[in-house]
Amino acid sequence: MLNLLKQILILPFEDFLSGLDRAIANSAPVNLALMIVIFAATWWIYVPVHELCHAFGCILGGGTVTELEISPKYGGALLEKIFPFVSSGSEYAGQLTGFDTGGNDLIYLLTDFFPFLLTVFVGVPLLRSASRATPLGAGIRLGVSLPIAFAPFISFSGDYYEMGSIIVSRIAALFSPSLDINRFRSDDVFKLSDELFFSGSQYGAGDIAGVLLSFILGIVLIYVTYYLGVLFSRAISGVPKK
Repeated sequence: MLNLLKQILILPFEDFLSGLDRAIANSAPVNLALMIVIFAATWWIYVPVHELCHAFGCILGGGTVTELEISPKYGGALLEKIFPFVSSGSEYAGQLTGFDTGGNDLIYLLTDFFPFLLTVFVGVPLLRSASRATPLGAGIRLGVSLPIAFAPFISFSGDYYEMGSIIVSRIAALFSPSLDINRFRSDDVFKLSDELFFSGSQYGAGDIAGVLLSFILGIVLIYVTYYLGVLFSRAISGVPKK
């Protein structure tokens, strides 16, 4: 059981290292430079696509979106001319600040998770295929796939904490109907922790437990997402191992 857990925990990093090993098989400086350039370009494109997917997930689930803030350096000024709910400017790269799920947590979860379908269906399969490509192809595939495949890990304190907090708070509300389920829901666990625990406000053991359990569940969901990508990768490649 412990060996299986260890394999699951290190699998994403093994996939990356396998692809990297392939990319530096020869012409390493060229392949690495190309990988870095493509990574930067992919990141710049992926960030606004990711944020737009949050909005589309909410709308597809039956919710409404009134404002999605996207930083100007990620094309916010252009996107606000295309999408009526986009506004240019945010303290983050992007943030869905105006949306309504009608109190439906399934829509809320879909809103959070929808961008990570790209991780499952694009990022992870592409990352895992790098080890079977030519060295040049491996460098290109790594550059494109890394921001998408590892997006859940980057979002451990944001989207995935929020998904964990939605589930934990809803379960807690079953046992304590008077609970304010929004008390430890947030798309920024660090900002929430500062407001709850370090700003002079009153908090209790329930708040600590709620934040901690939400964080842990978020980490579990990150690995579930990645492993779904592994399963899809196996299905389309016919490679049964790893």
